[in-house]
Amino acid sequence: MSNFDLIKEADQSFVAGTYGRFPVAIEKGNNATCYDFDGKEYIDFSSGIGVNSLGFCDKEWIAAVTAQLNSLQHISNLYYTKPCTDAAKLLCEKTGMKKVFFSNSGAESNEGAIKCARKYSYEKYGDGRSKVITLVNSFHGRTVTTLAATGQDVFHRFFFPFTEGFEFVPANDISELKKALDGTVCAVMVELIQGEGGVMPLDVDYVKELESICNENDIIFIVDEVQTGVGRTGELFAFQHFGISPDIVTTAKGIGGGLPLGCVIFGEKTESVFSAGDHATTFGGNPVATAGAAHILSRMDRAFLDEVRAKGDYMRKRIMRMPHVVGIDGLGLMMGVRLDETVKSADVVKKGIEKGALLLTAKAKVRLLPPLTISYEEIDKGLASMADALSEL
Repeated sequence: MSNFDLIKEADQSFVAGTYGRFPVAIEKGNNATCYDFDGKEYIDFSSGIGVNSLGFCDKEWIAAVTAQLNSLQHISNLYYTKPCTDAAKLLCEKTGMKKVFFSNSGAESNEGAIKCARKYSYEKYGDGRSKVITLVNSFHGRTVTTLAATGQDVFHRFFFPFTEGFEFVPANDISELKKALDGTVCAVMVELIQGEGGVMPLDVDYVKELESICNENDIIFIVDEVQTGVGRTGELFAFQHFGISPDIVTTAKGIGGGLPLGCVIFGEKTESVFSAGDHATTFGGNPVATAGAAHILSRMDRAFLDEVRAKGDYMRKRIMRMPHVVGIDGLGLMMGVRLDETVKSADVVKKGIEKGALLLTAKAKVRLLPPLTISYEEIDKGLASMADALSEL
């Protein structure tokens, strides 16, 4: 039996079957290049679904994490730690936000944001003002509550009863949003680019009017940046492209660089809503994870973010020349490639593996989320593999 066959057999014997895995087992990698157990090379345009912001095995990140591991791997949140405060300080300084709660994932971050919005409203207005409006086609997580907040019917199965208090309105339609404001709404939560929903950006004018409506009605404006945050779009956070100031921003994925970490970032209106005992998690603010996060954030200066934009532009120009490609949505190094009707995104991903490129789907689109540190040499190699895959479909 090959190494892959042994791994696959053990996985199917002992790991819960909640994932539809591709027939690949990755053994090792460096930046955007990785290898399976047979030594086959792949260019990773997925970065663990937007997680490996600095790619595989970044030496400086490893050094920061290892130094912390050799000092203190964990202590409860009953005590202070320097990495936690370092990462929170960088997040606030780079965004203009005020406070940070560290969680372990995007779903947990969104749960924290929902709790904060409901407490804010309850303390100020009393009972009966707890509804959260989200958008049709949104995705906010896989817990029972964040599934309830997700505006896709396909996720609203099996796990009944879902948490109540959510309503969905179409994206980019202010009139429908206004109709939903019936005096029971405490928050509006949106992704500025719907990732799992198909890499669908919101209109700038819509987002700005949405912010104004929230401010006028004292409704908490939550921006879910689990996938768009931490440099992915060419700004530290996507909301900085839109010229807005959310009340709460959530993020995860790229902030940990490969370690489990999420954040709820509070603006001025919400910074003091939570008090001791209102919210907690055992591993939130873990010293090792936040040491890695502080290093990642310290790297993301203007030059770094401008390079993300430049790489995104470089890739878009070349992808638009490929067979079956009719357009590209997204910002920076978050791309949703629109295809003609003769090919399916899932088939492109399967063929890409054969050709040595790890790609993602986002509904009918091919989604690209490469490491932000990907080299131009790796880009060229990965795009050549992607073009080969498309040309054979």
